[in-house]
Amino acid sequence: MGVLSGKRGLVMGVANERSIAWGIAKACAEAGAELAFTYQGEAFGQRLAPLAQSVGSDFMVDVDVTDDASLDAAFDQLKARWDSLDFVVHAIAFSDKNELTGRFLDTSRANFKNSLDISCYSLIEVARRAHPMMVENGGTVITLTYQGSNRVTPFYNVMGVAKAALEAAVRYLANDLGPEGIRVNAISPGPMKTLAGAAIGGARKTYKHTEQNSPLRSNASLDAVGGTAVYLISDAGSCTTGEIIRVDGGYHVLGMPQPDNI
Repeated sequence: MGVLSGKRGLVMGVANERSIAWGIAKACAEAGAELAFTYQGEAFGQRLAPLAQSVGSDFMVDVDVTDDASLDAAFDQLKARWDSLDFVVHAIAFSDKNELTGRFLDTSRANFKNSLDISCYSLIEVARRAHPMMVENGGTVITLTYQGSNRVTPFYNVMGVAKAALEAAVRYLANDLGPEGIRVNAISPGPMKTLAGAAIGGARKTYKHTEQNSPLRSNASLDAVGGTAVYLISDAGSCTTGEIIRVDGGYHVLGMPQPDNI
């Protein structure tokens, strides 16, 4: 029996087999969890379908996290299928890739609002709707962040501000939901070769730099992030909430590059 046997979870944000959300979903399924998935739009649904089937799931819901009616409909479908929910993986973020190059100073008002809405506020909307399904037995909400939230990272720009807001939301939600046994945490991997990561200017250089300089001389892997999520969802994580857990090969502890790379 896996450590997540008997648990049911919703995974939001799988774009393809290289997605961090997929690494988490796969690890959770291998640990015995039963999964449901959300996607946005037909194209992503077609990519997701074979992945969901590979972990024994036939439960996929199309949802737009900027649309309240769409979110309500998605959770209504979830409630019709399951009477409770043990965990949610929120792996949703977006910004106009044209503004993930150049200077943060040039961020447009429209993209700022859209980036914060999708990348941060959606977590609050999801937690609000998941809460009634977790209130009886407790549960776990996990989101994804990045060190650009608290340290300037080239070209991360408005996404750094969005992730800073997301991390603050994690702490406030953890405090609100903690009395009901619902834990809220974020995982912060280092740079990873994902569809979302590729949209950021200079992504290849960032990936190479962290791999060469992190204490473990490696970037995060899907298996490592997935294993961290399993820990947080399992009973072993029952006293962990409000945390930003870094899975970045130790890169966050550095004050400057390794001597050979200076």
